[in-house]
Amino acid sequence: MNTPMLEMAGVAKNFTLHNQSGMQLQVMSDASFSVLAGECVVLDGPSGMGKSTLLKMIYANYLASAGRITVTPPRGIPVEVTQASPRALVQLRKDTIGYVSQFLRVIPRVPALDVVAADLIDDGLGAQSAREEAREWLTRLRIPERLWSLPPATFSGGEQQRINIARNMIKPRPLLLLDEPTASLDAANTQTVIELIREATSRGVAVLGIFHDAHVGRAVASRRIDVTHFRTRA
Repeated sequence: MNTPMLEMAGVAKNFTLHNQSGMQLQVMSDASFSVLAGECVVLDGPSGMGKSTLLKMIYANYLASAGRITVTPPRGIPVEVTQASPRALVQLRKDTIGYVSQFLRVIPRVPALDVVAADLIDDGLGAQSAREEAREWLTRLRIPERLWSLPPATFSGGEQQRINIARNMIKPRPLLLLDEPTASLDAANTQTVIELIREATSRGVAVLGIFHDAHVGRAVASRRIDVTHFRTRA
């Protein structure tokens, strides 16, 4: 039996409302599921049900209040995300987990081409080769060449999101988290992202995604999970 790339067991998340006398708000409880290499699992449920929170716990932007989140790289040692050291989490993000969030966060004044090429250069690929690969991604995602030398902060929302996708998918990682990657995209670029996701799963990447567009979810899903089952009810 294949070892899951991602396994969640009994995961819960509470937020402390400091402006409400420290009241605890539980937004998720007993989230338990796994994602295998080569499949795309789509998280379903209305807005506000904790889908993005779940991805942020996997990426360790949020600390889970309870439960286990285990990421097992191919031929690697399992990492328990909730117990991992900061150094281990940095390495996990570098080598194992790609995360396309809803918002692009980059260093100001860095050109779009260098933003996309950065991870490849950090991995030791020569700058010229890394930028050539970045050019291919920018071309495929229809970023006009006149913008490549400009910082993405000056771009439209849809252009920034395409930079976000290229930046986080250019380096192959075995686990890919997608938080509404097509929310700001037109039909042509949405179709390109669908193709990129399918290509990733065909290479054995495990994908866990949230999609505001039901069409996209249907196009890429191997299976679906309803997060309302993990929602605490009064």
